[in-house]
Amino acid sequence: MRTDDFNYELPPEAIAQEPAPERDRARLFAHDVQRDVSSHIEVCGLTGLLEAGDLLVVNDTQVIPARLFARRETGGRVEVLLLEQAGDGAEWTAMVRPAKKPSTGEEADLGEGHAVRFLERLPDASGAPGAEWRVELMPRAGCDGLELLEECGRMPLPPYIDRGEGADGSADKERYQTVYATKPGAVAAPTAGLHFTPGLLEELSSKGVQLARVTLYVGAGTFRPVTAAQIEDHVMHSERYELSEEAASLVNETRRAGGRVVAVGTTSVRVLESCAGEGGAVSPGVGETRLFLSPGSRFQVVDALMTNFHLPKSTLLMLVSAFAGRERVLRLYEEALGEGYRFYSYGDAMFLFNASRG
Repeated sequence: MRTDDFNYELPPEAIAQEPAPERDRARLFAHDVQRDVSSHIEVCGLTGLLEAGDLLVVNDTQVIPARLFARRETGGRVEVLLLEQAGDGAEWTAMVRPAKKPSTGEEADLGEGHAVRFLERLPDASGAPGAEWRVELMPRAGCDGLELLEECGRMPLPPYIDRGEGADGSADKERYQTVYATKPGAVAAPTAGLHFTPGLLEELSSKGVQLARVTLYVGAGTFRPVTAAQIEDHVMHSERYELSEEAASLVNETRRAGGRVVAVGTTSVRVLESCAGEGGAVSPGVGETRLFLSPGSRFQVVDALMTNFHLPKSTLLMLVSAFAGRERVLRLYEEALGEGYRFYSYGDAMFLFNASRG
């Protein structure tokens, strides 16, 4: 299929710059895939859509404050966005802006006694010097890398959310994080999970909906548009995942009992489908996945999907299209725009489901 087949027009005013005042009062576009019927409710209305015996699968990764501003000895400033941890843990691949300013081996001040060293500028796909560097975090004595990030870092909001260097990012530290985040390491949020509150999770539990936690350390590559002309030529980014024995057991028990496996976010989908074996049973494990789900892909585990509205030509939109069909999803997106839904990370959500398994 052509990448352009997953394009759509999005007016800038539809891109959410702030989250809904209350997490679970964001709007929810609920669509029954079997019957091709939609309704427009709020996220808290999930209590009327999920049933006893269903299993909600969430991604418990925690976003680290991976956006840093460093001052060079010359007085100039550079922005460092950590992308992926490498080496012994102190080294990272990072997006640096402006990338051409630092010199190899240069150290820059992060404040609070912390610093960053620029080790090597990395080539882009053409082999020319790119925007990414290999950098080393240099915490002050007695501190580690996570403490450096907590003291100096800001939440790595996607580029379509503009806060500016001088803005106070304290509100984003809370809202660009799920309420169940426990595993630090992601540099982007599993955004569908941002809509859940402890109260909503308690309501679902009291109804008999179980909860399973998986982990996928979301990387910046998640949000990058596909640049290949044909989606079959796209090279999928890699992300680390963990599926515990407890979570795998809950998934397999739910499927045996005839309940629905409800994935919160595309990241949860990728963990579950990466760990699926014959018959849809999942096996626990730790590893890396490059799973690319697009129209024609078969879902072996997931019966329902809650997800935000995604960028044009993105692997996320392609995954959603694999679940519900490309033409249908683009039609629903057009309807969502007409209804005033808010798009992207801080925006509203969509719930794609079947009334029952099969």
